[in-house]
Amino acid sequence: MIPPKPAARPEKVSLLRYLRLFRQDILSAQPARLYRAWMAEFRTPFFHSYLVNQPELVKTVLKDRPLDFPKSGRVSEGLRPLLGASVFLTNGAQWQRQRRIIDPAFEGGRLRETYPAMWDAAQAALARLAERAGEEVEIEEETSHAAADIIFRTLFSIPIEDALAAQVFHEFRTYQRTQPILNLAAFVPLPRWLPRFHRPGTRAAARRIRALITELTERRMAEIRAGTAPDDLATKIMTTRDPETGETFSTEEMVDQVAIFFLAGHETSASALAWAFYLAATHPDWQARLAEEAQVLGEVPAFSDIARLRISRDVFRETLRLYPPVPMMVRETSRPERFRDRALKPGSQVVLSPWHQHRHERLWENPHGFDPARWGTGNGRQCQREAYMPFSAGPRVCTGAGFAMVEGVLMLSLILRDLRLSPVEGRVPEPVAFLTVRARDGIHLRVDKR
Repeated sequence: MIPPKPAARPEKVSLLRYLRLFRQDILSAQPARLYRAWMAEFRTPFFHSYLVNQPELVKTVLKDRPLDFPKSGRVSEGLRPLLGASVFLTNGAQWQRQRRIIDPAFEGGRLRETYPAMWDAAQAALARLAERAGEEVEIEEETSHAAADIIFRTLFSIPIEDALAAQVFHEFRTYQRTQPILNLAAFVPLPRWLPRFHRPGTRAAARRIRALITELTERRMAEIRAGTAPDDLATKIMTTRDPETGETFSTEEMVDQVAIFFLAGHETSASALAWAFYLAATHPDWQARLAEEAQVLGEVPAFSDIARLRISRDVFRETLRLYPPVPMMVRETSRPERFRDRALKPGSQVVLSPWHQHRHERLWENPHGFDPARWGTGNGRQCQREAYMPFSAGPRVCTGAGFAMVEGVLMLSLILRDLRLSPVEGRVPEPVAFLTVRARDGIHLRVDKR
C-alpha cells in the first residue's frame, strides 16, 4: 500500500491559478516533474525562484556557505505578527547571537534531564487514548494535545491542564486556523512602510498568544530573581548569557523565542506523530513489531530505554521522510550564483524541498513507499547522508531535532505498547501543507486495547 500524497498540478497553469493553489496548499501547487528534477526554475512578474533537489547544491546552500543564502524575508512576512524576531526568522549576527543563547538548553545532557517531564506527558496521552478504546478517534487532535503538553512540561514545568497553558494552547489552535501559509507580501514585493494586510483574526490571535506568553515569561523571570525557578528549559534559556556579549534575552526577545518553540515544537511534532500513527495503523506487521519492541519500556522513565527502541526509531525516521513536517524551506541569494549552468541573480529565491528530495525518484529506492527497513540498506544510508533533511541541515539545523526524535520514538512506542490502531474504512487522509504537512480533514483511526 502506497501512503497518500497530494495530486500534482498540471504542468502549465495560469499565474492566478498558481497563486490560488499556493495559498491553499503548497504541495498540490507543484508539478510532478519535481520528483525527478535536479533543479527547476519558476518565473512570475513578481519573483524568480529555483527549486533545488541536487544533493551537492543543497549542501552548498545549507552546509558549505549558509551565510551566503539567508532565509528569505518573503516567507517570514505572514508569521511576524506572532513570531516577531524569533530565531526562526532572523539572519546574520542577530540569528547567531540567538543560537548561542538557545543551543545549550538542547544539548544531549539536557535531553536526559527533560525526559521525565516528556514521559509524564506521554503517560497522560496514553491515558486519554485508553479511555477512548473501542472508538474512532481523530488522531491529529490527540497528537496536537500531547505535543503541546510536552512543550509546557519541559519548557515551563506545567501540564497542559494548567489554566494559563490551556489558554495558550487554545489560542494557538485559533491562530493555525486563521493563518494562511503565505500572505500577499510573499508574492508581491512591498516597501517596508506598507501595511502587510494580515487577516484581522490572525492579528488578534497573535496578540492574545503573545500576551499570554509574556505573562508566563514575566512569571518565570520573577521566580528566577527569587531563586525559586524550576530547572527546566525556560530557566536554562533565560539565564544563559551570550558568551560573546554577556547579555541574556530581554523579556520581548524571550517572548519571540517561546512563540517559535510553541509553534514549531508543537505543530511539527503533532504532524509527525499523527502520520506515524497512521502509517503504523495501515501497516499492521510493522505495528506488531513496534508493540513487541516497546515491552522494554518499564513503569519508571529511563532515558536509556530510548536507545533500545530501534524499530520505533526507524519507523519514525521513515515517517519524517514521507511526511516532513516542514515541506519546503526558502533561502535567498545574496550575490550572483551559478547553479547547473544557470545564472542566479542576487535576491533570487532558492527553494529547498524536503518533501520532494525525500521522495526523489533518482535518489531513493521505492521513494513513495513505506519501508522502515530501508535505513539498514546501502541506499538508505547513502540517502540519509545526502538527501534527508526533515530538520534542515548545517548551522541552521533545528535546535530541537534531538528533542523531537526522543519525543517521537517515546510516544510511538508507549501508545502502541498498550493500544492497537486500525484505519477507518473510507477515511484515507489527504496530505496538505499549511504551516506543516497535515491531513485536510484529519486522520481518523480506531483505537482498541491490546
